[in-house]
Amino acid sequence: MNTITYKNVHNHFKLNGFHLDRKDLCRVAYSFIKEGEDHEKSVGDFILDWFDNKSYLELNTSGTTGTPKIIRIEKQAMVNSALATGDFFNLSPGDKALHCLPTKYIAGKMMFVRSFILGLDIDFVAPSSHPMLRNDTKYDFVAMVPLQAQNSLAELKNVKKMIVGGVKMSKSLEKSLSKLKTETYETYGMTETITHIAAKKIGEKYFTVLPNIKIYQDNRNCLVIDAPNISNDTIVTNDLAELINEKQFSYLGRIDNVINSGGIKLIPEQIEDKLSYKIQSRFFVSGIQDPILGEKLILVVEGEKQVLDESTFDELDKYEKPKEVFYVSKFIETHNGKIKRKEIQESL
Repeated sequence: MNTITYKNVHNHFKLNGFHLDRKDLCRVAYSFIKEGEDHEKSVGDFILDWFDNKSYLELNTSGTTGTPKIIRIEKQAMVNSALATGDFFNLSPGDKALHCLPTKYIAGKMMFVRSFILGLDIDFVAPSSHPMLRNDTKYDFVAMVPLQAQNSLAELKNVKKMIVGGVKMSKSLEKSLSKLKTETYETYGMTETITHIAAKKIGEKYFTVLPNIKIYQDNRNCLVIDAPNISNDTIVTNDLAELINEKQFSYLGRIDNVINSGGIKLIPEQIEDKLSYKIQSRFFVSGIQDPILGEKLILVVEGEKQVLDESTFDELDKYEKPKEVFYVSKFIETHNGKIKRKEIQESL
């Protein structure tokens, strides 16, 4: 098989029903930049950047856990990522896909790359919280964030496979999606890994890595990703993980969120998981300084002050029960809806 390069456009590729080659795409890009709406301008910018003479793109990281930074990613690595996704999800040339994510960010860019490289027939719509409203087209493959999936439950009968990423989905959304015929996968990844490097079907406990990716743990029990087709360097994450085997892992939480309360190490994400059925509003647990415990476990809830029933905390172990509850009218978040815990905590 000939090496696929980023300059190729698959002859089955279609955008909104039209077969387009590289020259056509560049013409569309100029038109989007000159006359398009904001979401179309970012598509135009991306297409021209993709087909320029540079072998890389410069991308912003999300800034969930620190200051966003610009990183350089090779276009061929993005092609390799697209091929791995195609293999993992059994995507074929001509498969119908929906693009409803902002192209400013890596997930939106990668939906286009997958389409160029795998020959998908892609419908591109404005990113919104209701991306399938009044759309009864049948799709083989769709990528959404949890809010979009939540608002599209009625329309998902027309979707064969869907990946959901960006933010961890709630247990209630997972339950709703599990009742549908749509094959839904939660993804694991970050800008540095060119979107997802692993996925798991909803209801399953463990993520499975995509082809040509190896995983192991460092001495902190954090996940280390070896993906030579995507990154020249191994990617050391701050994600605590339990390795099941060389291909599967369970995500436990971020090491920078761990709370040391009186010598007991608590992982917020695991406590949040237990509370997710009990609290309807958005929330998170964190630690604040305490003269006796070192750090005191707190619960931060979005919205107006309310009285939480004692049974809310029934599933929690003795040390997992919050010592104090705070209410914040509106959470600060990143562009893709991740809660900025540290900033909110500092404002309490």
